Order: sequence, then structure tokens, then C-alpha cells
Amino acid sequence: MEDLFHVPDEPIEFDAVLVPLRDIVVFPRTSTPLFMEEALLDAVQNLAEEDLDVVAVAQRDEEIDTPTPDDIFQIGTGIEPMHMLRLPEGGVSVMVQGLWRVRIKEFLPERDGLMIARVESIPEPEVENTQNVRALVRLAHSLYEKYVALRDLPEDLFNLAYNIAEPGWLADFIASSIDLSVHDRQHLLELLDPLDRLQRVNVLLSSELELLELQDRLHHQVQEEMDKTQREYFLREQLRIIQRELGERDPFIGEAEELRQRIMESPMPEMVREKALKELRRLEAMPPVVPEVGIIRTYLDWLLDLPWGEPPPEEIDLKKAAKVLDQNHYALQKAKERILEYLAVRQLAGSKMPSPILCFVGPPGTGKTSLGRSIAEALGRRFVRVSLGGVRDEAEIRGHRRTYIGAMPGRIIQGMRNAGVVNPVFMLDEIDKLGYDFRGDPASALLEVLDPEQNREYSDHYLEVPYDLSNVFFITTANVLHTIPPALLDRMEIIEFPGYTEDEKVAIAMNFLIPRQKEAHGLERYKVRISEKAVRRIIREYTSEAGVRNLERAIASIFRKLARRYAEGEHPLRLVTDRRLPHWLGPPQYTFGVAEREDEVGVATGVAVTEAGGDLLSIEVSVMPGKGNLTLTGQLGEVMQESAQAALTYARAHAEELGIEIDDFDKIDIHIHVPEGAIPKDGPSAGITMATALVSALTGRKVACDVAMTGEITLRGRVLPIGGLKEKALAAHRAGLKTLLIPKGNEKDLVDIPNNVRRRLNIVLVERMEQVLDRALRPPESDEEDEAVELAHDL
Repeated sequence: MEDLFHVPDEPIEFDAVLVPLRDIVVFPRTSTPLFMEEALLDAVQNLAEEDLDVVAVAQRDEEIDTPTPDDIFQIGTGIEPMHMLRLPEGGVSVMVQGLWRVRIKEFLPERDGLMIARVESIPEPEVENTQNVRALVRLAHSLYEKYVALRDLPEDLFNLAYNIAEPGWLADFIASSIDLSVHDRQHLLELLDPLDRLQRVNVLLSSELELLELQDRLHHQVQEEMDKTQREYFLREQLRIIQRELGERDPFIGEAEELRQRIMESPMPEMVREKALKELRRLEAMPPVVPEVGIIRTYLDWLLDLPWGEPPPEEIDLKKAAKVLDQNHYALQKAKERILEYLAVRQLAGSKMPSPILCFVGPPGTGKTSLGRSIAEALGRRFVRVSLGGVRDEAEIRGHRRTYIGAMPGRIIQGMRNAGVVNPVFMLDEIDKLGYDFRGDPASALLEVLDPEQNREYSDHYLEVPYDLSNVFFITTANVLHTIPPALLDRMEIIEFPGYTEDEKVAIAMNFLIPRQKEAHGLERYKVRISEKAVRRIIREYTSEAGVRNLERAIASIFRKLARRYAEGEHPLRLVTDRRLPHWLGPPQYTFGVAEREDEVGVATGVAVTEAGGDLLSIEVSVMPGKGNLTLTGQLGEVMQESAQAALTYARAHAEELGIEIDDFDKIDIHIHVPEGAIPKDGPSAGITMATALVSALTGRKVACDVAMTGEITLRGRVLPIGGLKEKALAAHRAGLKTLLIPKGNEKDLVDIPNNVRRRLNIVLVERMEQVLDRALRPPESDEEDEAVELAHDL
């Protein structure tokens, strides 16, 4: 080869030694440094002396140490070594000059461990200097200028590129100096058309420039933030030095000393104090601008704001406590007695007696929450109330770890800080409304809180130190018990709040509700009163509840209208009577007493227990020709449906004794319906009521309208005991019924029923279904009576 720097116009074949390159591609007319081991360099030089040219080819996989012909690309570059430099760590850096592109035609036998091949030179096509070519060259110059500036490369590189006007040469020069992958470089080497090669280089340059501009923009933003932070840090340090020179106190140091003094003076346990001092030392070692400073500062504030130490001595006055409870609440004798018993034991045993954990269970409006406030007043303690209704996240109880952004202690610790004392009366309201989901079970988190054996060292996730809750008087409230987990229920002492009787509601309204609403509506200076008859009528005809909330709302409605009347200058009214109630409250909403209704066939009255207390439950039965089907409607649960099946089986088994004149039950259809079908109903206590209505419909005997009943029925006609007797008796009394049939097994529960209810309500104990039917069903009417009734109807 005579002139190696001139690209032949025609392909020329010659033998060459191949130098595989791992992570680099050599382009024609460019200088590229190659690293070679001395043994490899010596072998190449020896072969070069034998009139063999040298060709650099890139490996397909750079991880291969000893490549074979299949591991290298087919197009490479003829090279000419320019000068070399031996490196201290071994090896030689050889600066080579790329000559022209070559294509491997065939591989020859290896010599000295190197690949030998017959190669063919690839001519460089000539390109006319058209407007399109000039535009491509100018675009390449512009993009490369930006690239050199962003990469902070030597300006000489751009000067060299700017003086290259040939498209192919310019593309090779730019490709050799920009950051590309081996495959992108090899692709450019294999593009033989100069215009295609330059166009591809422009595309790769544009893509690389976008990344570089984004990287440069982000770098500037980060640098600006760092400069700002460092500037603030230096300024603060200079300010601290200036204040020290002037003899002024450093605010940050002064705050740390104040925190240390507060920690040492706090009555917190020694283990907690060590934890606080450790966090304080971390705080002192940090620059004030570090974000974690605020987190540690907030944590120390929580530790210092919590009440620690022993509770203050108590002066317990049982007579005063009893007076406070009686002044604020009417009835609720069981709850009052339990509180006074606790105070008596506390007075004798002192702090040795752990605080009880009470659970007030009853319908809404029966005074559970307000009694908690009265207990705190009677004990002379602070009162804290936390509502748990709808809480689903366990962290609401135990708090969040401090690793989370915005972490805070749980509601228990927050309530203790708000109380400011170690022995408050702590009410956990609506504990039966707790939920749970993927964030944990809050009810399980309360197990430690409501266990006297565990809450001495209560652990909150935020505090990470034990906190003593043994001096806290915990009170929980609930409307029902079946939604409370058994493990949690076992830790609490249940005190039931039954619904109020009518007389109790009258007393509560006259002594508590009317004076409170009169004051709330600004009517103290007016001598207005609501008569007892009016209150009793409001209870009977305008409310239907176990508590007194709706009663108080009705009284408030009357006082609002009176307040408007007085504000408009009308004649002041002194007395609100029962006859004028429709004027103040509108037409009655409820019908009091079922005794005024006539006896009917197939309709029996039962009593049930709901979340609002006791309530009446009417059951209707209709018999019609059919195919022996039994239809149940009214959203009845599985247990109630089974009671209906048992009642039908009893009626069929005792048809002859009961006087049922139906020969074939398969020729009739029976429909049992419980009104208010939108409300789900379940439970076995309506068994005898269903059986009574069913027997009445099958025999044609009417059911006494002033009789209510409750009890579970068996196939043999036995009546089994039920629950909620007091609430059911109150519902029957509230409705004006005269007789209540209850199972003999519930005789022990009669002590819970108020005396005035037992005097006005005839409670009959029954053991078998025959006794129920004797009391509930009217005697069969004679034929003469039937004819007289029909004649009177015709007339």
C-alpha cells in the first residue's frame, strides 16, 4: 500500500492482522488512543514488519476475553500507529490514526495467536456540494458547538470540526468525539453513504443535547439549593460568632439549655429522662437548618408536655359525690352505686386499688356521656373525651413512628396531654363503632390501654418510651355489645343503661331539660312553664325513644317559638298546656296505647330490643287457599325464619287440640309478615308471638290487643327464656299495654323492672304455649254472635 492516507477509489484487497477492540470503535481520519498489552503490541509489530496491515474491529460482546471470528463485526478501520507511551501499571497506550473503512472478506490461519484476514477497502463516495449538503453540514456544526459547550470540552475540537466541509469526514470526526455506545458507533461506521451518516450523527447529537440540557438544568437547581443552604449556614455561623464576640447569648444554645433544664426538673421517670437527654444531645450536634431539628424539637415538647409522676392526693367526700350525681342525673341507680362503691374503696385502700374500667351500655340519649362528666366532677378530676366512632387506623390509637412525615402520638397520649394530669376521667365514646381495615385493628390496640395489668407501661409508637396509665379512670360507652370484640369486652365492667320509664322521663324533663333549655333560649326572666300533662303528652305522642334526646328537642322547639313571640312583642305566655301542643309541635307523630284498637284475627303484638331500646313488634299472619307454601316477609333473619318454621310445626302437630279445622295443610298457603319491612329483624324471642298469630289465623280466634308477649318456642310447645326483659317491659309499658307474657325462666330478671312499671303492667309467667294461647286468644265467637254481627253489618 503506497499512500495509506488516501482512500482508494476502487476496492483493494489485502491481508491484515485484526486487533479486536472491547469498548471502542476507530473511525477513518481520526486519532484514537488504544490500550494494548506489551505482548499483543509486540506480536502486531512483528506481523506488520512482514508486510501485513493492521485493522481495528469492534467486538460484539465486550465481556469476551478471547474473541473468535464470530465475535467481531465484519466492518472495521485500517489503522496506522503514530506513537506509543508505556504506562507505570503495565501495558502501552498507542495513539493510532484511522485510515479508511475495510470489510473482512475471509479469515486466514492465525499467526502468533492473532487473527489474520483477507480484507477489502471500502471507497468513500464523493458528494456534490448542494444546498441540502451545506444545510446538513451547518446543522452539524451548530449542534456540535452546543455539545462542546455543555460538555465543557476543549474549544479546539469545535474549531477542527468547523474546518471540515466534507460530510463523511465531518460525521466520522463528530462520532469519534461524542459520548455514544459501541453499537451506535459501529452503526455509523457501517453507514457507507456520507449524507446518511451525517444525518444519523445529527439525530444522535440532538438526542444527546436534550439529555445534557436537562442534566445541566437539574445541576443548576441543585447547586442553587446547596448554595442557598450553605449561605444560610455560613451566615448563621457568622451571626453566632458575632454574638459570642459581643457577649450576647446564642438563641439556639439558649433554647437547648432551657430544654435541658426543663428535662431535669420534670418528674418523668429516669429512663424517659435519659431518652430525652439523648435526643437533646443529638439536637445540639445538628446545625439549626437541618430538617430533623424540628422533628426532635417536637418530640421533646411532647415528652415535656405530658403529665408524669404520682397523682396528687385526693380528698374523697362520698356525700358530696352522691349529691353531685343526683343533681346532674335522675335514676341510673346502678351506675351511681358503682361509682360510690369505687370512691369508698379508694378512700380506704388509697392508690393500691386500681382504677376500674367501666363500660356504659345503653340506647342513645340515656345519659352515658353526660354521666362521665358528672363522675369527673364528683371525683374532682379533669375530664377527657375521645370519640372512637369510625376509627379504622390502628395508628389513631398507638400513634405513628417518627420516621413518617407528620408523625404524631395516638389519641390516648393526646388526651393525656390535653388533660394535664396523670389521673383524669378518660371517656372512650362509641367504642362499639370501631372499624378495621388494611391499616390495622384499633380494637386490638385498645387491649393494652384497657387492661390494668398492662397499661402501667403503655407503649405509644411515637414516644417509644413506656407511659403509666394505671391512674386513669377509663369509661367507655356503647349502644350494643355484640360488635365489641370478646377480648376487649372481657377487660371492662359492664353497666347497662336501660331506657327510661314514662315517669322517669317526666321527672328528667321537669327537673333538668326544661330549666336548661329555658336558660339556653334566654327565657329565664319570663315566668313561662310547661305543665306536667304537656310533658307527658309530648312523651307519648311526639317521641318514641328509650332516651330523652327527642324529648329535649321538642321542648327546645317550643321555647324557640316562645322566644320569637316574646321578641316580636306579643303578649307573654305563662303556661304551655297539653291542649295547645299541636299549635307548637304540629299534629302528634305517634299513637299512644294499643288498647284502643280492636282485637283482630292473625295479628299478635310482640316486644323486641333495638339499639334505641325496647320497641313493639307486630306480626301478621294470613291464610289462603294454595299448595302448602310458607311465605315470610319483613327482612327476617335466619333465626327468626326458623322460629316461624317451629311455630308452624307446633300448630300442625297440635291442630286437633287447638281446634284447627283444616284437614290438609297442603291445600293452604300461609303468609307471615312483620311490618316495617325496611328494617332487618332477627332473634328467637318472637317465637311465641308468631305461634299465637298463626294459631289465631288458623282458628279464627281474635288476639287480645292489650296483650304483648316475648319468648322462644320449641317444637313441643315449651317457652324458653330470652334477653333484654327490662327494655321489653318498658316498651310495653310505654305503649300502654296491660299484660305482658314472659317465659318462666326470666322470673329472676323481674327485679330489674321498676316498681311503677310492674304495678301498671300485668306480667304473666308462662312455661308452655298452651298458657300463652289461653291468655292471648279471645274465646271463639258463637254462631248466634256471628249472625248478629253479619246482620248488623248488613243493616
